[in-house]
Amino acid sequence: MSRRAPSDEQVAALVHDAAAAPSMHNAQPWRFRYVRHSRVFEVRADFERAMPHSDPDTRGLHLGCGAALVNLRVAVVHEGWHPETRLLPDPTDPALLAEVRLTGPESGKSDLGALHPAIHRRHSSRYPFEERQIPDPVRRELGEAARAEGAALTFPTSWHLQDVLELVQEGEARNITDPGSDDDLARWTRIGTPAADAAEDGIPQDAFGPRKRAGKAPMRDFAGPRQIPGRDAAEFERSPQLALVSTVHDRPRDWLRAGQAMERVLLLATLEGLSGSFATQALEWTDLRWPLRDPLTGQGFTQIVLRLGYGPTGPGTPRRPVPEILRIEP
Repeated sequence: MSRRAPSDEQVAALVHDAAAAPSMHNAQPWRFRYVRHSRVFEVRADFERAMPHSDPDTRGLHLGCGAALVNLRVAVVHEGWHPETRLLPDPTDPALLAEVRLTGPESGKSDLGALHPAIHRRHSSRYPFEERQIPDPVRRELGEAARAEGAALTFPTSWHLQDVLELVQEGEARNITDPGSDDDLARWTRIGTPAADAAEDGIPQDAFGPRKRAGKAPMRDFAGPRQIPGRDAAEFERSPQLALVSTVHDRPRDWLRAGQAMERVLLLATLEGLSGSFATQALEWTDLRWPLRDPLTGQGFTQIVLRLGYGPTGPGTPRRPVPEILRIEP
């Protein structure tokens, strides 16, 4: 290897970038292990942060860890190494989701490094977006970013878009009256207490966004049945722009690929001046998830629903300290 191995400080900085990824309810269900002698990062699932009710098969957990994996790859390329990546390298260790070996120097053929400025600028925005269409060239670029990670990105229109909106609305209505869903919200939302200000995970109150007074944008109300004094209400988009990330199969490997595609799309969207949020309500109900698929072919598995558009950047959400999620070994 022609490049000097990274210092422990550089390793920590790479993991700091990786952990800026989005995850369901900002649970941050990941841990990292770095082995100095082999220059290998391990991305590991933290199953204690799983959501047995809302995410019983840990598909959402894999999506979040996939997003952290692509952030790690972007950061590695940005620093001049090449990230040789293997998914699920050890069938006997289900927590080991990926290995990234630093084999640098980077050849210069990858465009991942250019996404690095977006890692800490990307935040979920739960605010109204403008009624301005995303240009077709930008949509094509976002689609190419998803394909580079082995997934597909489609923008539903017409009756398919209406179907998706209705399915998400049905998922939200179910969640509101579902005790298990409410328990998940209560665990991972931080509302108006001193402890909330010091939290290192979950979704703080200032990231909920306003209540939806009108509009068709599919918004989850993270307050649930809890009242927040002084919280604003707003009118959201009448013509929301949604994007579906899908894969041909529906296995843990595909979930990791979809998570990488999701984050690569969001990083590129951030550089293009777009904001985004998630609409996962229908994906949390098995009978609602299947009808989201491509209506023309009837094939593929929808892994995530993104809401994209031009609007305010959302506030940052807390992150666990790097020493809590990183172990460095000789």
